Formats: sequence, C-alpha cells, structure tokens
Amino acid sequence: MRRAFRFAYRARRRRITLATAATVLGLAVSVPTLSWAHAVVFPRQSTTGAYEKYVLRVPNEKAVATTRVELFFPKDVRVTSFADVPGWQLEVVTDSAKAITAAIWTGTLPPERFVEFPFVAVNPKIDATLTWPAYQTYADGERVEWSGPEGSKRPASVTKIGAAAGAEGNDGGYARWVPWGAVALSLVSLGLAMRKPETRPAT
Repeated sequence: MRRAFRFAYRARRRRITLATAATVLGLAVSVPTLSWAHAVVFPRQSTTGAYEKYVLRVPNEKAVATTRVELFFPKDVRVTSFADVPGWQLEVVTDSAKAITAAIWTGTLPPERFVEFPFVAVNPKIDATLTWPAYQTYADGERVEWSGPEGSKRPASVTKIGAAAGAEGNDGGYARWVPWGAVALSLVSLGLAMRKPETRPAT
C-alpha cells in the first residue's frame, strides 16, 4: 500500500510540473497581446489598394493627463479624411505638394482612459509594411515617442499590407484571443493537476 501511495504522489507531482510549464508558456505567448496597450493603429493588416478606415488608439498610462498626440503617416499611403473627435482639436500637416504627412490632436485625456482618432487612407497597390510613428505629450511636459523598432520598449505601430490580408487585420480578429485561450486552458490544467487524488479503501 505504501508503494502505491508513493507512485500516486510522484504521478501527481509530474502533473503539477507539466501544468505549471503550460501556464508559463501561455503567459509568454500572451506578451505580444499585452504590448497592444501602447499607441496602436488598427487594423494591423489590410488589403492592397483599399480605402481603409484606420484608428489610432492612445491610452493614458500615466498619473497626469495626455494633452497632445502626433501621428506621422507612412509615405506609401494617401490620407484623405479624418473623423471629428469630441474634445480634441485637429491640425493637419501637409507638404509642398499638399499631401497629408501628419496629424496633431490637442485636448485632454485623463489618466486610465483612452481615446481613438479615426481617419481614412488609401493603401499602396503592392505588398508593404506601414510604420506609424506616434508621439504622446503629457501635461507635465514629458513627450513619449512610440517610434522604435518592433520588440523595443516603445515600438511604432505596424500594419501589414497584402492582397488577402484584410479579413485578419481587425482588432476583433480571432488571433487576438488565441494567447488568452492558451492561458485559460493552462490554468485549468494546473487546477486539475493540483486536485487531491481520491483515496480508495484498501481491499
């Protein structure tokens, strides 16, 4: 009987170890999703040649208000129009050819809030990677640059342009929820593994 108990104990420890590893893996997979908390342009994928409605989403992650947001447009897109955002003033920047190169919004975004700035742009007719440098200024004078390379602390948002990319690029796409599903399943596995096995009476 003592030998059977030791075997059950070892089996339970193995299940806990495997479940814990699955949990850690699930959390690691979810890290890219957490990085979307920064200034991001949606969708992250779109179709070549399309008139796309883009949205710049900016959260306020500090204890003071955001007062200014700047977005510089990739040279491969042609911005055509903007939506009005209540409480925010828009300044459109153009070059010598009257092409829109940047947008500057000024207003007040309190802490623990986010704001969205919609605009319409024409995508390039060939496959491309669009990079959207953004700059966020706070009431205390700090100016945060969301313009770094992918994987950096403050990366610029990126949109992939391709012939059949549009259906998967929206904020609500299924790929967004895959990491969280992995975390949920691994937590369930861990809970099941930690359950105390039933003790059967000796026969």
